[in-house]
Amino acid sequence: MRIAVEAASCIAAGVCVGMAPDHFDQDDEDGTVVLLDPDPAPELEPAVRTAAAACPVRAILLTD
Repeated sequence: MRIAVEAASCIAAGVCVGMAPDHFDQDDEDGTVVLLDPDPAPELEPAVRTAAAACPVRAILLTD
């Protein structure tokens, strides 16, 4: 799996950070998503998928 984010679409809800903090953070200035690790380990993929599905504006993009 590979992760990409559309920071311009992000509304700074922070759901992704709460669900997958090893892969997402929030910008200190405006709170938008910051991608920490675009290549999750297989055991972390479920949390990343859950975070992507929970994003209210679908700013997290996953590819297999």
